[in-house]
Amino acid sequence: MEFHTDFKPLTVQPQEIEERSFEMITEELGEHSYTAEQYPVVQRVIHASADFELGRSLVFHRDAIRAGIEAIRAGRPVVADVQMVQVGISKPRLEKFGSTVNVYISDRDVMEEAKRLNTTRAIISIRKAIKEAEGGIYAIGNAPTALLELIRLVKEGAAKPGLVIGVPVGFVSAAESKEELAKLDIPFITNIGRKGGSPVAVAAVNAISLMAERTG
Repeated sequence: MEFHTDFKPLTVQPQEIEERSFEMITEELGEHSYTAEQYPVVQRVIHASADFELGRSLVFHRDAIRAGIEAIRAGRPVVADVQMVQVGISKPRLEKFGSTVNVYISDRDVMEEAKRLNTTRAIISIRKAIKEAEGGIYAIGNAPTALLELIRLVKEGAAKPGLVIGVPVGFVSAAESKEELAKLDIPFITNIGRKGGSPVAVAAVNAISLMAERTG
């Protein structure tokens, strides 16, 4: 059976589609208080989610963008809380600087330790990550417990991330974990409320890696 439609796309060229999308986002977003260096992150988050409310809810530490660019250009690793974040991040740009995207949540030792301690794999994966990713970028889009554990370790001086992108989505502890992150005086990108998710974390990392590439 064949289906017919009268709708014709404005363009089928990927670059043109992206450029027109960004133009529409800028037009619809209107006036905002984000800086010129923060705006590319906001723009890509809205592009990934089609959610202007989410875009307007983003909160940046004053050093977030600079710290993220420096971490990538120094070849520091990116730590993803789940595979969905790892898969979405553009690897070629990071590889130019010797950076990798690591995820630990499905590692056998993490699963065994989480079972032994009767806790979440997300928590144990962060405990493992801090031993291998000092100065790296943590991209957390799904697990509030991972973000809360990272915050605890930062407060104790055990974790020294270069940038924390903490945007977990959900109902239990998601909004609260982001509120706690925003209290820290370390480079972070987060948002207010329950919204977030893998596409948001991915969009933020990709926006920063693009800026790192262009300033290289």
